[in-house]
Amino acid sequence: MKLGFALIAFSIITLLNGYVVLRGWQAFSVIATARLYFLILSIILFLCMMGGMIFGHLLPHSIAKVISLSGFTYIILVTYLFLSFLAVDLIRIANYFIGFAPVGMASFRLWSLIVTLSVSFVALVYGNYKFKHPEIVTLNLSSEKPLQNKMLKIVAVSDIHLGITIDKTTLQQYVQLINEQHPDIVLLAGDVSDRSMIPVINQRMDEELRSIKAPLGVFAINGNHEHYAETFNATAEYLKSAGITVLRDEVSLVDNSFYVIGRDDRSNLNRKGLNNIVKGLDTVKPRILLDHQPYNLHEAEENDVDLQISGHTHNGQFFPGQYFVKRMYELGYGYLKKGKTHYYVSSGLGLWGPQYRIGTQSEIVVINLKY
Repeated sequence: MKLGFALIAFSIITLLNGYVVLRGWQAFSVIATARLYFLILSIILFLCMMGGMIFGHLLPHSIAKVISLSGFTYIILVTYLFLSFLAVDLIRIANYFIGFAPVGMASFRLWSLIVTLSVSFVALVYGNYKFKHPEIVTLNLSSEKPLQNKMLKIVAVSDIHLGITIDKTTLQQYVQLINEQHPDIVLLAGDVSDRSMIPVINQRMDEELRSIKAPLGVFAINGNHEHYAETFNATAEYLKSAGITVLRDEVSLVDNSFYVIGRDDRSNLNRKGLNNIVKGLDTVKPRILLDHQPYNLHEAEENDVDLQISGHTHNGQFFPGQYFVKRMYELGYGYLKKGKTHYYVSSGLGLWGPQYRIGTQSEIVVINLKY
């Protein structure tokens, strides 16, 4: 399954890149030097993109990071150039039939390329700033179960994607930001690791993870990216070694007053049903559910869950991805209440691949839950 997905992804990326390179080559037809530089740079960045994804975990970290960041940046450029060239081609087709600009199409294609590259550069600078300055989202919620007259301060984080590009230095900043909120409990809602655990282990990131301060503990679940690691248990075992409780279709009673329920990611086709996981739980104690991918929200409501925290979507990560996310999920990002159940889908603290937030934000979520 992983191999099949990889082959499909590689084919799509290669075709998109080929289209962009061809159209760029044609656009620079009147500037021979620029045409050559465009071709060479496109080939180098494409190789960086593929090499970083396939071999990055085998290279020294400093080299792997440069290669990966260069290649991942190219993903955004290819996306925006593809959209631009596609729009230009549609206009050219219309011009063929209508003839509204019989002479100006060549210069139009060149100037469209120049404008697209200029706008993309500005977007990348702004997007990287947004990535490096996470927002703090605060929610004040209440359980509708019988009150224990307690207040719980939760810091929820999803999609950190620790590995090559989000490295030990970045994790130090994340841990500092989490600790500055003075949480009672920290919940990691999946995709703590990006893929291979080798960069995480080599950088000794357990030292930072162990320094997260929360008197009621740190809890984590698997996301889909945990299933891309060397073994099914690799990430969970590493997190446990750092003092983090990993819940895989399991429940933990915390402080004898509320439950944290952790589902394995839906990538595991054999994961338990939520109704089986919560069977026999005290019905008067609040239930906090961690489920990485925000599908089938009705299940939480049907199983008396007070709060569900999810991630996975990144809210599309960069424009126009957020518009696709809105159409793919009942709740692709943000807060929703259904019945007595509160839901929050985070856009994530880290991200996969390109370190840019264009039209989205990196975030941690502070939830003050009264129960």
